[in-house]
Amino acid sequence: MTKKKNISQEDINTWKNYIKNPTDIVDKDYVKKTNFSKGARFSFDLHGFTLLDANSKVKEIILSCVKKNYKEILFITGKGIHSNTDKDVYVSKNLSKLKYSVPQFIESDSDLLKHVLSVSNADLSDGGDGAIIVKLKKL
Repeated sequence: MTKKKNISQEDINTWKNYIKNPTDIVDKDYVKKTNFSKGARFSFDLHGFTLLDANSKVKEIILSCVKKNYKEILFITGKGIHSNTDKDVYVSKNLSKLKYSVPQFIESDSDLLKHVLSVSNADLSDGGDGAIIVKLKKL
């Protein structure tokens, strides 16, 4: 086993300053807007979420976007090609994947449905089969 080097005070100070504002680390929970039209579209990546967590987050985002007057939301779900549920005979092959379960969840939730104009697959430039566009009603 090798002995660890002593860390200099300068390195410690540099690290403390860095962790106060780590600008080069991407925070998946931080939701950012796309730049094509201010206030028009909100985008969120659901990769890595379980079905329950994704549905909860989708509801939270839709209600938040309604309050902030967004016109549409782009949910990036992925295509489900890495899903390991295909081998489980007790799990639905479609509804166990976000790309199918998220639209179904939105359409079955009456609180969300009153704010949603349409739910559709995204255009190829926006992610195609791996993304969903939710258009919101103007209230």
